[in-house]
Amino acid sequence: MNPWLRGFLAVLAGFVVAFLVIWLVEAINGHVLYPDLAKQAQGVTNIEDMRTLMAGAPPGSLLVVLVGWTLGSLTGGLVATSIGRRPPYRHAIYLGLLVTLCALANNMMLPPPAWFLVAGVLVPIPAACAGARFAPAGAA
Repeated sequence: MNPWLRGFLAVLAGFVVAFLVIWLVEAINGHVLYPDLAKQAQGVTNIEDMRTLMAGAPPGSLLVVLVGWTLGSLTGGLVATSIGRRPPYRHAIYLGLLVTLCALANNMMLPPPAWFLVAGVLVPIPAACAGARFAPAGAA
């Protein structure tokens, strides 16, 4: 297979896996850990109302979202590196950049506390690279 195509598909597969892990953690956050917050957010379509809701969100709920981004980046980096094979970390870094861009887009729509914004930018790439370290020996 063409190495460029393989790399593209590796990052795409890693992104799909990362998205699914993030979605799962955020679903647990909203349905199990903070169901009252999820009920308040249900049906809210006005961006200002959502910003107000985010401003009053418990810090723990934001930490869980950050854990989801970390786990998603970790597993996505593992998948991207396993499929992309070579060179080491390249596909994981691309995956981490995609997750970072998504986190930035999310944070621009719903401005969170400053610590969450900074963590959302700093965590995905190192987490994806950590996931790359778990890739099978022949992958990287």
